Amino acid sequence: MNIPVETTKARLPVEEAVLLSVGICTFRRPSLGMTLRSVAAQTLPDGYRIEVIVADNDGEATLGAQIGALAAETGLEIRYVHAPERNISIARNACLEAAGGDALIFIDDDELAEPDWIARLVETWRASGANVIFGPSHAVYPEGTPDWMVANDVHSNIPLSRGGVVETGYSCNVLLDRRSRRVREARFGEEFGRTGGEDTDFFFRLHRAGVRMGIAMEAVVREPVAQARLSTEWVLRRRYATGQNYGHCVMSAGLRVSPLDRAELALRSAAKVAFCLARALLAAFRERRRLFWLSRAIFHAGVAHGALRPPRRAHYGGAET
Repeated sequence: MNIPVETTKARLPVEEAVLLSVGICTFRRPSLGMTLRSVAAQTLPDGYRIEVIVADNDGEATLGAQIGALAAETGLEIRYVHAPERNISIARNACLEAAGGDALIFIDDDELAEPDWIARLVETWRASGANVIFGPSHAVYPEGTPDWMVANDVHSNIPLSRGGVVETGYSCNVLLDRRSRRVREARFGEEFGRTGGEDTDFFFRLHRAGVRMGIAMEAVVREPVAQARLSTEWVLRRRYATGQNYGHCVMSAGLRVSPLDRAELALRSAAKVAFCLARALLAAFRERRRLFWLSRAIFHAGVAHGALRPPRRAHYGGAET
């Protein structure tokens, strides 16, 4: 169901402004209003305007009135799309299909964008010629967060390149150039919609199809870390799941691989597990370093698992994900 919400239009006349679509997938998050207000506070580059698409991943379409109120408050042009249910890929694909702009920019429903966030993404997009631009999501740690988590910054998502090439990334802060046919026609795999890893798979496939990707480190969003994520157990479980998804995507996203290829990645990852565990043992009395290396070991164990077997455990669609 697509419920248009009529609001105050963009700052520039429609015929003079390039349209950018901002996509927000949501599932019962009270922080959605905070995110929308930060989008409304953007200092847009000259000649650009925005529309916002909110894709509700809940089973029932209950957010229409709230979205209407937020549109009236912020002056944003918002479209509410019901995209059931509890599968993040369905919601992301709903944003891809509803977007009308030259670019679609994703932000999570618990993130706060810096006022120049969109401007920085657009600046890098225009200057680089890349069709996908990633920005960083910096964690905001509450009082009482364990020191080792803050020191290792375990909850931030920082885009990375290998040898100057960006192969994949996260959808929490990314611009997609919809003028590119490959980008415009790509969709997130619904098989990853409950386990996570849908963005890793999506961007790996784009990379392997020849789509060039870049990084705008100054295009910053910030994510307050929920209390439920402040336990060592939660972090280590998530690191394993991240590794499992990565290993599976490396071996599957747009590729035909043999059992030998899978075994080779699993063995390389097992060697990294052994190395990281040895480093953790050497740092037995230094908590920050010990847990850093332990989390790396668990990540690589997940990669080995994912290389051999697809992830099955659901990480999305619950009260706290």
